Amino acid sequence: MEKKSRYNTIDEIRGLAIVSMILFHAAWDLVYMFGADWPWYRSAGAYIWQQSICWSFILISGFCFSLGRRQLLRGLITFGCGLAVTAVTCIFSYDERVIFGVLTLLGSCTLLMLPLSRLLRSVSPVAGICLSSALFFLTRNINDHFLGFEGLNLIRLPDSLYCSPVSTFLGFPEPDFFSTDYFSLFPWFFLFAAGYFLFRCLEKSSIMTALTPQRIRPLGFIGRHSLIIYMVHQPILYGVFLLLSGI
Repeated sequence: MEKKSRYNTIDEIRGLAIVSMILFHAAWDLVYMFGADWPWYRSAGAYIWQQSICWSFILISGFCFSLGRRQLLRGLITFGCGLAVTAVTCIFSYDERVIFGVLTLLGSCTLLMLPLSRLLRSVSPVAGICLSSALFFLTRNINDHFLGFEGLNLIRLPDSLYCSPVSTFLGFPEPDFFSTDYFSLFPWFFLFAAGYFLFRCLEKSSIMTALTPQRIRPLGFIGRHSLIIYMVHQPILYGVFLLLSGI
C-alpha cells in the first residue's frame, strides 16, 4: 500500500492556530479569572482574534478529513474529549462551564461527515465550497435567533425553535443556556464542509506538493499534537497564573 505524504505545512498552520489560541486563553484567564483590567480584550479587535482561531481550526479539520485514516475513531476520541471538558468544567468551575464546546463540535462534524462523504463525493468541489460557504454565512447568526452574518440580520427565527438541549446542540440555544465556549453544529458544520470541499478542489493540484515540506519544526510538532495540547493548556495556564499571583 502506498504511504500517503504528510502535509507538514498543514500541521504548521494548525500549530500556529494553537499558539494563538493559548495566548488568547491566557488573556481570557487574566481578564475574567484574575481581574486584569484590559478593556481592549472586550473590543471588536479581540473578537476578530478569537474568530480567526476558531475559523482556522474548523476549516483545517474539514480540510484534513479526507487525509486521515480511522476517522470514526478520531471522531469518537475528539467528541469524548469534548465531553471530558464539559464534565471537568461543570464539576470544578461551573461559572466558566463549557457545554457544546469546540471539541464536541469537531467530533460531531467528523462523525456526521462519515455517512455524508459518499454522497458529497458526487458534488462538484467548487459547487460544494460555494454552497457550504453560503450556508455558513446565511446561518452564522442562528444562535442569536436570526438568519444572517454578524451585524447583518436578515430574518428573525421563531422562538419555538429554541426549546431544548437538542435544539441547543443544533444551534438554537434554549433560554438561559450558558457556555464559555459554545460551538453548535450549525452554522459551524458548514465551515467544516467548506474545508472538506477545499481539499477536494486541491487534492490533485501542485499546491498539495507545496504543502509537503517541513519549514517550522516546532509549529509542526504542536500541530501534530494539537488535541493533547488543547486538553492540558488551560490547567497549565491557570496553575501558572495562580502561582504568579501568590508571589
